Amino acid sequence: MAAVLLEASGLHAYYGDSHVLQDTSMAIGEHEAVGLLGRNGMGKTTLIRCLMGYVRAVRGTVRWRGDDVTGATPERMARRGIGYVPEGRAIFPNLSVRENLVMAARAGPGGRADWTFDRVLATFPRLAQRLGHGGQQLSGGEQQMLAIGRALMTNPVLLVLDEATEGLAPLIVAEIWRVVAEIRATGISTLIVDRNVRSVLAHTDRALVMEKGRIVQEGRSDELASAPEALARLLGV
Repeated sequence: MAAVLLEASGLHAYYGDSHVLQDTSMAIGEHEAVGLLGRNGMGKTTLIRCLMGYVRAVRGTVRWRGDDVTGATPERMARRGIGYVPEGRAIFPNLSVRENLVMAARAGPGGRADWTFDRVLATFPRLAQRLGHGGQQLSGGEQQMLAIGRALMTNPVLLVLDEATEGLAPLIVAEIWRVVAEIRATGISTLIVDRNVRSVLAHTDRALVMEKGRIVQEGRSDELASAPEALARLLGV
């Protein structure tokens, strides 16, 4: 693996009395695409939210480029270079498409500004046609494009996508995966959670499988894709 960008070691996290993350460890390298797989309720979103600072781990550490960032706020993690596209999109419904994008615009770590307003619109031509529309006026697919575009406007080093294709029409799903491939080609690291296991494996270098709050299997994505029986046992696919 390339130089480690984000690393979690021995994370334990709870929701109330429910022990969701149980000694969970994982890492993402520079310029690496990683898939996070697992059935519903296995802890994938909790792990992401713990890495981002929305959920506080009771034990374990999170490191960013070797620095201990355990317990850092979501704002601090974003400033370090993580763009987050949460499940449910979380766009601002009362702001226009233009406003949703512009409010997030900033240079990334080291002053990187590869992702400009114009580049995002070139990547998502549908958004260019709807700049004056409010977020609530967009279709689900357009809202997802806006959520990804807004994250890219922060010029992230790592982009985290949690269920980016959930509930979308097949043509829109194909468009989202096209953009994911384009983002990956630029060298931005990605962490992808999605129910379409085969698409995740096709767009990542490595994949991790979660079960009951633990990483129970990991490996190269192409090798996991060639072992459907093992995936079926763990994921029911």
